[in-house]
Amino acid sequence: MTEVLFYTNAADKLHAACQLSSKAMTRKMRVMILDTAEAQVTDRLSRMLWTTPTIAFNPHCRSADRLAPVTPIIVDHATDPVVHEEVLINLRNDLPSYFSRFRRVVEIVTADADDRAQARDRYRFYRDRGYEITTHDLGKGKS
Repeated sequence: MTEVLFYTNAADKLHAACQLSSKAMTRKMRVMILDTAEAQVTDRLSRMLWTTPTIAFNPHCRSADRLAPVTPIIVDHATDPVVHEEVLINLRNDLPSYFSRFRRVVEIVTADADDRAQARDRYRFYRDRGYEITTHDLGKGKS
């Protein structure tokens, strides 16, 4: 069954997605970052992956790219095609219909009231269907 992880109190969703995908990549895990339905956000996230973390490079491409089958990080706003089924970082307000194909689904939540409300709905959705949910507070220990 899919493992669901909620990372709460993120200062910036895109930055957190870059950090988490980099961490997963070092563990030899493949990641799909599904962001909003806007190409501009995908482009911004792609630029951030070139420089986050500052001393490394996170190889990535779009899901339709010919190198997608061998690239560790897929970043896209389009929901198809699904190139692998390891880790899905969902930055959308809704759930893609195929989320349960992934071994792990990561949800990143900011302190924004609307974002938190939508995340609560997704949390209830997962919980009500019996998914194991783990939460991590990204704001813990910060002043």
